[in-house]
Amino acid sequence: MAFAPGAMAAPDAASKLVSCGKASCLLVSGRREHPESQVSINGHAVSVKGAQVWRVSLPVETVREWSPPSARTIQVSVLNPDTGNETVSRAGLPIGLLGHVTDFAALVIGTR
Repeated sequence: MAFAPGAMAAPDAASKLVSCGKASCLLVSGRREHPESQVSINGHAVSVKGAQVWRVSLPVETVREWSPPSARTIQVSVLNPDTGNETVSRAGLPIGLLGHVTDFAALVIGTR
C-alpha cells in the first residue's frame, strides 16, 4: 500500500522525567522527516538536539507554565520547511506531573 507524501502519521513523541542539576526536567523526544523541521511544544518553538531523531530537555517549571493545570499530555508539532505541512502528536506526561500538590498535616497508617 502506498501513501501520498505527508499522508502517514508522524510517530508519537514521548516524554520522561529526568534530573537536570538540582531540578527536574521533562525529556521530550520524537522523529521528524527533515532535520530542518521546526519543533514546537504546546505552541512554543524549541531548539532540539539531533537530526531525524531529536530530543529536548525542558525544566518542569517551563512545562507547567506552557500547559493547562493538571494536563496529562503535551502537544508536539513538527513543521516541515519544504511543504509547510505540520504534524501534531501528543506525548503523555508522567502521572501527576502537573497535578495539584496536597500538603498533609499528618498521615496515619494503621494495621488491623
